[in-house]
Amino acid sequence: MYGSLNWQHEDAQDFLKIKNWHYSKVPGTGLSLAEVKRNNFNYPAPLDMMNISLNYDDEFLKEVSNDRMPDIFMENCKQAMMTGEPGFSFNFGDKQDETLRNACTEITSSDDSDVCNLGSINMGRIENIKEFKDVVNVASKFLVCGTIRAHLPYTKVEEVRQKNRRLGLGLMGMHEWLLKSGYKYEMNDELKKWLKIYRDESEKAANEHCDRFFLSRPKGYRAIAPTGSISILAGTTSGVEPIYAVAYKRRYLQEGTKWKHQFVVDGAAQNLIDQGIKHTNIESAIDLAADPERRIKFQYELQKYVDHAISSTLNLPTYGTELNNEGTLEKFSKIVSKYAHGLRGLTLYPEGSRGGQPITACDYEEAHSKRGVIYEDNSDEQCMTGICGI
Repeated sequence: MYGSLNWQHEDAQDFLKIKNWHYSKVPGTGLSLAEVKRNNFNYPAPLDMMNISLNYDDEFLKEVSNDRMPDIFMENCKQAMMTGEPGFSFNFGDKQDETLRNACTEITSSDDSDVCNLGSINMGRIENIKEFKDVVNVASKFLVCGTIRAHLPYTKVEEVRQKNRRLGLGLMGMHEWLLKSGYKYEMNDELKKWLKIYRDESEKAANEHCDRFFLSRPKGYRAIAPTGSISILAGTTSGVEPIYAVAYKRRYLQEGTKWKHQFVVDGAAQNLIDQGIKHTNIESAIDLAADPERRIKFQYELQKYVDHAISSTLNLPTYGTELNNEGTLEKFSKIVSKYAHGLRGLTLYPEGSRGGQPITACDYEEAHSKRGVIYEDNSDEQCMTGICGI
């Protein structure tokens, strides 16, 4: 689920801190809510399983363009640096009323009960720009057909779809494409050429198909979703995000009561390594956490080609460490305000900011040597009797 308030709403200050689970004590335990949830992920907490953001509009842009940082925005930045929430929803100009979002926030609309037909192209498996153009063409027409055939839950949704016919053609495997093409995680001239094809061909093909069937033309054509599950199935990198970590320790609950962990090499990373790319040359989200402006600037450049929004989570180091603390707040808030006018949203995740975090980055060589072994949680040395090597 997704929830938001305008940055000038009378409840905005309370909304900012509603998910401060680190500072809420659970009666009778002596523990914070975050600590309790670390041991019991299903323990109830305010707005659990909901992404929240503050909405920033043209009034906010006027403030920052005059070199003024609203107090609520500074507090939002601090909260995001500490706990990851609330995030930022940016809606400016003719899109100022597009405050409606889905949970991953890549869909934007000004209409209640709006829907969007999503689909993603795997850039990592496309050999050349001509093939890419053909795929964008067919994919856009396919999504148009989905707006005719897909069943919806109630009449109002059908009516809004008929009016807006929103499409969300997205991209995934972008980090794989960059690495295989010899590029860092940043914008470059070749990627701009591909993105121009993505922008122009998706609109052209969708409009042609709508005209062919006497349908209303879409109000939106492109939205980049996180593609977490489908990118794993496709063996590529998620959405436009960098690989989270080349290797990580995965923590999980077995039989409902026993915490275990395994060392894992990311599947997309291993595919790239198998193709000859050195693991030391793969910049991960954890690596880029030390350079938040690079991540934000990349999203800002991508947004020029996307008419809905981009789902991308900016990883940060743990709050209170050298690169993420009270002393870095002013610098970080200036970075966000610098690019805000060209973004539709910004989501952050500081390392360890949520109890029960399932994966933690680790050394590639260590993970490679320990793959396939299941350990008891909090014990890296002792393998469980009877399940070693599973």
